Amino acid sequence: MYLRNETRKINVGGIMIGGGSKIPVQSMTTSDTRDARATVEQIKRLQEEGCEIIRVAVPDEAAARAIGDIRKNISIPLVCDIHFDYKLALMCVDGGADKIRINPGNIGSEEKTRAVTEKCKKYNIPIRIGINGGSLEKSLLEKYGGVTAEAIVESAMGHVELLESMDFYDIAVSLKSSNVPMTIEAYRLMAEKRNYPLHVGITEAGTVWGGTIKSCAGMGAILAMGIGDTIRVSLTGDPAEEVRVGRKLLQALELGGDRMIEFVSCPTCGRCCVDLIGTAAEIERRLMALEAQGQIKRKLHVSVMGCAVNGPGEAKNADIGLAGGKGEFLMFEKGVICGKLPQETAVDDFVARVLEMGR
Repeated sequence: MYLRNETRKINVGGIMIGGGSKIPVQSMTTSDTRDARATVEQIKRLQEEGCEIIRVAVPDEAAARAIGDIRKNISIPLVCDIHFDYKLALMCVDGGADKIRINPGNIGSEEKTRAVTEKCKKYNIPIRIGINGGSLEKSLLEKYGGVTAEAIVESAMGHVELLESMDFYDIAVSLKSSNVPMTIEAYRLMAEKRNYPLHVGITEAGTVWGGTIKSCAGMGAILAMGIGDTIRVSLTGDPAEEVRVGRKLLQALELGGDRMIEFVSCPTCGRCCVDLIGTAAEIERRLMALEAQGQIKRKLHVSVMGCAVNGPGEAKNADIGLAGGKGEFLMFEKGVICGKLPQETAVDDFVARVLEMGR
């Protein structure tokens, strides 16, 4: 099996994927790509959350024509998602795309795929072969009696070998299914066949709640095997949630590389007399954004606790922490009480102090 430190490296707009490189977190815009301004605004917001590579759908020529404007106004690599019309891929390369995502099986003839590979090769643009369990070739479904890990891998290999026959090797591969065990097995099998970098995800995972659980179960298992070079969490919701979940997943597996904040909070109970759930969630969201933006320069252990049972002890063990009281919080720094924060201003005051300490 080719582990992530043994995969080939590809360059996506200055970010290296594979060969033991840092695992970048990706997401995909939900805006209409034809609206360049709205798409740029969403990309910048996702970048603030820690998105490192962004993908946009390119369903028609109007969207392809917008790629140039989008690329000029963002500072993270841009991936263009192409289906059916190979000419859109050619237009996107001209517009400055940093990577093209295609499924060679629905691009059309071999000549059309060759046109895409030749143009990408000319400009050193990688191609991601994206295989989804829900869109496998009919012949493979008949051969395997439905969607299986083996069918997914055989589909991917057919496309890989097609690009290789065209002397194109600047490839990444994804093998996604909505079935977690099947996806895990597909990635394991693929890692035994080629050393191309793997883009890991669980497709159509679901809502933010259910999809997060499903994605972390599957992607965590794959990453824990030592394979997987870049990730995208697919959620039905705000794509910012995809980025947050992806970053936290990598941090939990100690694969994030840039983890500066260790954030802990208690599960709350009937003793709690403050809005711990809302407070902790908002503090974590803001600190993750500051961390992603590089504004936290020092490693900090941050604790947000709800009551006097666990709160003071846990908060005292942190670099900075809150312990809930009656409508207010005690703030601790290095085990010493340094003030009281009313519920109404606790988030703003606490985040400001963490930022000050982290610089």
